[in-house]
Amino acid sequence: MEKNNRDAAFLQVGNKLLDWYKENARDLPFRQTKDPYKIWICEIVFQQTRINQGLNHYNNFIKRFPDVQTLAAAEEDEVLLYWKGLGYYSRAINIHKAARQIINEYQGTFPSDYNEILKLKGVGKYTAAAVSSICFGGKMPAVDGNFYRVLSRVFADDFDISNSRAFVYFSELANLVMPENVGDFNQAMMDLGSEICKPKNPLCGVCPLSKDCLAFSLDKISEFPVKTKKVKTENLDLTYYFVHRNGQFLIQQRKDDFIWKKLFEFLPAISAELEPFIKSSKTISHKLTHKNVSIEIYDVEVVSEMVWNDFIAQNEYLITDLEGFHHKSFPKPLENYVQNSLKD
Repeated sequence: MEKNNRDAAFLQVGNKLLDWYKENARDLPFRQTKDPYKIWICEIVFQQTRINQGLNHYNNFIKRFPDVQTLAAAEEDEVLLYWKGLGYYSRAINIHKAARQIINEYQGTFPSDYNEILKLKGVGKYTAAAVSSICFGGKMPAVDGNFYRVLSRVFADDFDISNSRAFVYFSELANLVMPENVGDFNQAMMDLGSEICKPKNPLCGVCPLSKDCLAFSLDKISEFPVKTKKVKTENLDLTYYFVHRNGQFLIQQRKDDFIWKKLFEFLPAISAELEPFIKSSKTISHKLTHKNVSIEIYDVEVVSEMVWNDFIAQNEYLITDLEGFHHKSFPKPLENYVQNSLKD
């Protein structure tokens, strides 16, 4: 009997959250659809991007690629172009590959089963659970940082979220409070974690779960979630040569085995005959996840037409100008450099 009472109390937490969501759900374009393609795209877009920062990008992406067939038929460079500004470009490469996977392996129909969704390129447990629950009535909690934060505070649970078992552990906690409508529950947790139960300065005074939150009652909100392991930040030094003449400049496309996969970049090296044309250098600092990047860019203005033509003939670099630049995707610091260098 005691166990049943505890279960009922746990479920009350989930139902309170659903009631709050019905009244306070954010009015977002992807909330007006059950189309798994659009839900999938939105989940990938907003994995590393705040809603207010990425909403226009999402809308533009869906306008250009309204369905999986359109996305699969597109060239990779165009997909990267429409991902421009969102960063973490491997996500764009993966959704393009996954779109073709859906065409080739699922006859163009988005898979409905959680385990089948999980087989798509770049799709993890969180995204598979979100799409499955929102679009197909799946029963898997979409456990992410919001779940860790909300559940650790509600239960005052000090399980270390950097532990390799954290996903399984918090999935079990989520199951204790999860009502029948898992799709809305998952979205409610996303909204609560983003808008109310924030990492810093949470709005406990308006939280629908404050009366059920042990961390709040103990005045220990700031102590949860517990995370002991921190990923070490690495320093990365890069060198580029911005080789240009009369508004044209030389670029190449990056490979997909390191940062900024498949984006375009300046030349990483030059030959001796170009060294006399180095005008200046500039060092730019840029932060990536777990990396502090220092980029030294040499401005190489080749005033000799003969040297310019000889260098191009001996190498396989691409030639572009400011107009062509706008139709290609560059890492943000290189994009800013081009705009500042050629704006006149």
